[in-house]
Amino acid sequence: MKNIAISGTWLFSMPDGNITTTIIDVDRACLWIASERLNADADTEIDIYKKGLPGDSYEMGDVAPTELIAKLVSSTSRVVPDSYSQVVSLRSVVGEESLVVVMRGGDILSMKPEDPDPQFETIGSFEDGIQAAAWSPDDSLLILVTGEGKLIVMTSTFDVLHESALHTDEFGEDAPINVGWGSKQTQFHGSLGKAAAQAPAASSSSSVGVSPDDDLLTRISWRGDGTLFVVSSVSPAVVGATSLRRRILRVYNRDGLLQATAEAVPGLEHPLSWRPSGNLIVGVQRFGTFPGGGKGREGRHDIVFFEKNGLRHGEFGLRHGTLGVGPSDSKERKWGYKVKEVCWSADSNVLLVWIEEDAGDTVQLWTTGNYHWYLKQEIAAPSLEGGRYTSVTWHPENPLQILFTTKTKVISYWCRWETCAATAGVPNDTGTIAVVDGSSILLTPFRVQNVPPPMSSYKFAFRHSPSAPPRTLSTPCYVTFSPTKDILAALWETGYVELWDLHTRLEFRRAPVMTPELIWGGPLLDRAIFREISVSTSAPGGAIARIAALGVESNGIDVLQVLDIGQESINALEVPSLGSLGWRLALTRGAVGLHRNGKVFEYDIDSRRLIPCVDFGKACDVARAIDISQSSTSPETSLFLGLTCSGTLFSAPKSSSLRILAQNANSFTVSGDLVVYVTSAHEAHFISASLLAAADASTVVGGERRRVERGSRIVTSIPSTMSLVLQMPRGNLETVSPRPMVMAAIHADADAGNYRKAFLTCRKHRIDLNVIVDRDPKLFRERLSSFIEQVHDVDYINLFLTNLGQSSQPPEVISKLCDAVREHLEGKDIEKYINSILTAYVVKRPPDLEAGLRVLLQLRERVPTAVEDAVKYIIFLVDADTLFDVALGMYDFSLVLLIAQHTQKDPREYLPFLRELRALEKYYQRFRIDDHLKRYKSALQNLSLAGPEHFDDVKAYVEKNQLYEAALEIFCESDKLPEILSIYGEWLFERREFDQSALVFMDAQRPQKAMLAYEKALLWRELFELAQLQRVDHEEIVTIAYRAAEDLTSKKRYTEAGYVLLDYAEDVREAVIALVQGNQFSEARRIIALHEHNELLEEIIDPAVLEARSQIAEDLTEMREQLQKQVARLRELRIKKAEEPGEFYGIEDLVVQNVDVMTDASAFTAFTRYTIAPTTSAVSRTTKRSSRSKRKMERKVGSGRKGTVDEEEYLLKSLTKLAGRLATAQDETAALVPHLLRFTPLHRTAARELRDELAAFSREMAEAFDEVWPASTEDAETTVAAEEPLDSWAMRIAEREKERERAIKAITKPELRVAGSWCTKLLDVAVRV
Repeated sequence: MKNIAISGTWLFSMPDGNITTTIIDVDRACLWIASERLNADADTEIDIYKKGLPGDSYEMGDVAPTELIAKLVSSTSRVVPDSYSQVVSLRSVVGEESLVVVMRGGDILSMKPEDPDPQFETIGSFEDGIQAAAWSPDDSLLILVTGEGKLIVMTSTFDVLHESALHTDEFGEDAPINVGWGSKQTQFHGSLGKAAAQAPAASSSSSVGVSPDDDLLTRISWRGDGTLFVVSSVSPAVVGATSLRRRILRVYNRDGLLQATAEAVPGLEHPLSWRPSGNLIVGVQRFGTFPGGGKGREGRHDIVFFEKNGLRHGEFGLRHGTLGVGPSDSKERKWGYKVKEVCWSADSNVLLVWIEEDAGDTVQLWTTGNYHWYLKQEIAAPSLEGGRYTSVTWHPENPLQILFTTKTKVISYWCRWETCAATAGVPNDTGTIAVVDGSSILLTPFRVQNVPPPMSSYKFAFRHSPSAPPRTLSTPCYVTFSPTKDILAALWETGYVELWDLHTRLEFRRAPVMTPELIWGGPLLDRAIFREISVSTSAPGGAIARIAALGVESNGIDVLQVLDIGQESINALEVPSLGSLGWRLALTRGAVGLHRNGKVFEYDIDSRRLIPCVDFGKACDVARAIDISQSSTSPETSLFLGLTCSGTLFSAPKSSSLRILAQNANSFTVSGDLVVYVTSAHEAHFISASLLAAADASTVVGGERRRVERGSRIVTSIPSTMSLVLQMPRGNLETVSPRPMVMAAIHADADAGNYRKAFLTCRKHRIDLNVIVDRDPKLFRERLSSFIEQVHDVDYINLFLTNLGQSSQPPEVISKLCDAVREHLEGKDIEKYINSILTAYVVKRPPDLEAGLRVLLQLRERVPTAVEDAVKYIIFLVDADTLFDVALGMYDFSLVLLIAQHTQKDPREYLPFLRELRALEKYYQRFRIDDHLKRYKSALQNLSLAGPEHFDDVKAYVEKNQLYEAALEIFCESDKLPEILSIYGEWLFERREFDQSALVFMDAQRPQKAMLAYEKALLWRELFELAQLQRVDHEEIVTIAYRAAEDLTSKKRYTEAGYVLLDYAEDVREAVIALVQGNQFSEARRIIALHEHNELLEEIIDPAVLEARSQIAEDLTEMREQLQKQVARLRELRIKKAEEPGEFYGIEDLVVQNVDVMTDASAFTAFTRYTIAPTTSAVSRTTKRSSRSKRKMERKVGSGRKGTVDEEEYLLKSLTKLAGRLATAQDETAALVPHLLRFTPLHRTAARELRDELAAFSREMAEAFDEVWPASTEDAETTVAAEEPLDSWAMRIAEREKERERAIKAITKPELRVAGSWCTKLLDVAVRV
């Protein structure tokens, strides 16, 4: 739904020239021009000029002047009409750095432009002349058709590769195979019999002829990839033949071999062009009653398409009415016009049709969408030049740049794609799109109708006005909408303007969608070629509108004209001279805006000059200004947006810093306060314009985005309906309601207090209704009555409360808001809103079901007829069994029956149970109910109130349901408390909570049980204290002491065991043995000396210290073996990782794996190449892990199995722990050596040996640690090519390896203690002695 608009015009004149041919030289950024004239000998003299081309800046000072490069003379061909150029081909051959000219007279000439004195050199000549010539797209081949009808294929160095006759009866190498299906011979012919089937069919080609407008010249066209070319030629005349001459299309490969011949098409004319994308060959067919014409309506003229195999592939009709001509007596143009040439744009999107009329030439630009061809633009030749073009050429690289030439002028048009969308704000946002299609405008207001193209809601046809200037084309060159009202402005290049009030219907009713009314039409004042217009309806002084029109004068300089259109007069405002070209109009809501080379200006009415606003730094195809009001008190500010042809989207507040929003945007629009743009990454982005205007350029402004279909572009947005209309590449439309636009509308309605509209919007678009509350909870509470008045429907209120109950608000907030809604509804009409009131109770956190059931009881008393429906509704909200239990828990049997009667419960299930309960005493009845409902604490309370005769039941119930704490609270002031404490202590004792049970037994006055609990808890101090208080005899205390010491020894609490044996069992020998087991040699010697048992030194201490020394030696041997083994394994792993890191981590080739083909479920291998264990895969497992599985995985990673990728980390951690074991051994040695020195020389020798072994192992460990933890641990990280995707498999692998390296580096080198900190110096003295 895009139109083609003219962005700019560049022209220059050659008054003395006769321009016939031009070619754009992209490499040299220049234009080659051929000017022809006949000399006295009737030969053709050609002047070759070179002219620089303006760049994207449109600065004429940068354009090189016109320069005559060379001249040539060639014989003139009399075969072509005088109006045709004698130059068949003018080409700048890139590979040869030469300019080649092919003449119709048969000469081929070449020139080196870089030579100091460039001259044309004749390469060769064909005496019979050259009918057609065409270079391949890569300039490697030249195709010639000679006057004799020969097809010649030559290289760029003019070597002949192939030569053959052009006219042949062969079809080509791709001839179809006919198996006879559907042929005449296989059909039933009735009474005519087999003779009719075998009779030869009449030739259809004999009735096929050429159009009277055919110039009978040969055409050649290449496919864009240079593999095929097509030749269109007229069959030669045969003397005496009855068949007509006809035009034939033949398709050849680049070797010159015929591939296919097109089917015979009557009335096929000379224009020919192969679409660069390769799928269509374009020709022109004329219908009529002339000999050989196509059968159809007289005057019908079609653009026809062929496939590469020669078969037809559709067509569309030229608009005869748009040409403004009819049948003519002209010999050259039988119908008053003819199609001279057709050609495609470089991107294959626009088809150019060059039409030659009696009054002058016109170029039409056609595009297609959804299998419909649109006439988007018509460009007439300047009338001052006789109204004739001499050549029309597309730019070879810029898709929408066209080069026209007349005899004395070269005119270049820059075009652009533009969507004409209405930009009026709410509530006048109709979302109307205007699509130009010749003299008709296809209008669709997307606010009320979504009509897919090529259809439309309204087809508006312009009619020629008597006040229009002569030769006003039917197709307007530009259409636009007023930014504030439903007014359409149309501009023709001659300066004729029409303003139409569309009167678009915004209501949904049976009526025309719009009724256009012409409010003004007339020409502009200046004589120029206009291309763009803007209209504003906010003109002062009662004017209908203010018009700003942009065009180009005859001198090539852009001109701006601003008019105030009144009812009976036109007031032209004074405007400054633009003085250059390349100006465009900017989209604004009031002031006239212009932009050029990225600089945006506003026309100031008072000073009559252009005020600079922002500078984007790059030329923009579209520039737009947005008026933003930060608050009701602050003045409006402007935000400017600009989109370049390369996809860079800029935003900048007025006279402020510049921000780049995207560098791959293909379209953008403004919807309320949102800037919406779509990128080539197939995402739609939504950013607040207010934030963009207020934030600094360095501040990151976040927004939302959503995925869209590949290739989508924005058509328009309608804030009122929260709609964004997108068009797909194939032409179909998709209307979406993006969440940011919906949320913006909801917030605006909520702020304005339009709660019903906001509610319905949320309901329609499935938005959580809590956004209405979350927008401003305090304001919503104040306006709650207004909300209920607007959203008065019971179902709507129920829906709102249900969503409120499921919100993320704190439970107390939800409960308060539900209570507020409920209280308001109860004050209005409890009967009407009973369902909403019940809903408010149910959705509270936690649900207050009992209060809801009490409301049912109240309703039963006030309105008995409404109870049944209310009960059914609450059963709908809450599970029936839950309601039954809640009603039962209220001890109200009438309510229980009320609920039960409306459920699916069988009366035989609950009636016997209710009868049994009715027969019980009050508190025992409630006990049974609470026990049934598993409300055990309440049941215990009621059972305690049932009387002392039920105390045994109380104890049993406490033990059964473990209600000890509740029982203690209930009987805290009762004489039954000791019994409760006793059963509580027994329960704790069974749970092996001996310390707690001992305290409970003490409170229960059961000391014997308390002593047993203390003994089991190993609280020996409290045990013997209680034993002394209970005056336990000495023998029993000794027995208890031996038991306690044995338990302490089993728990390796040797010191405490020794104290118990010494203090309470009075057994010095056993106490010393216990202390020696704990290596408490000093304490053991102290006790021996205190009690004068010196014999125990030799009996116990002497062998014990030697045994401790042996144990330390064994530990050192074990640690040495572990150190050597792990250091060797680390050395091996690091050598392999340095030599083959890829194979070490199980990665074969990141280049091969460059494509991100792994899913998120893919797992990393847990093994390396050097393990016999198989690799594991978690492809079939889910990626989400529970906390338990995560802990299991951590244990698995920390296990450090050999061959896993985590083995190195495990080994380093193990060595760190080994250093801790060494420190422990050093402490034990430091404590043991003094005792070894107190005994025999054998003991002294053992001490020295232990010292030496420990010192040697300490040095060995220090050397090993220096190797394992070198001074510099900075390792090169695994790198991945910069072109890797951010979420590719290779990047994930690399990140995983980086994490492993970081984990390894985090393990620091342990600090080892020096020998002086643990060695006994006396040993050193003894050694020296």
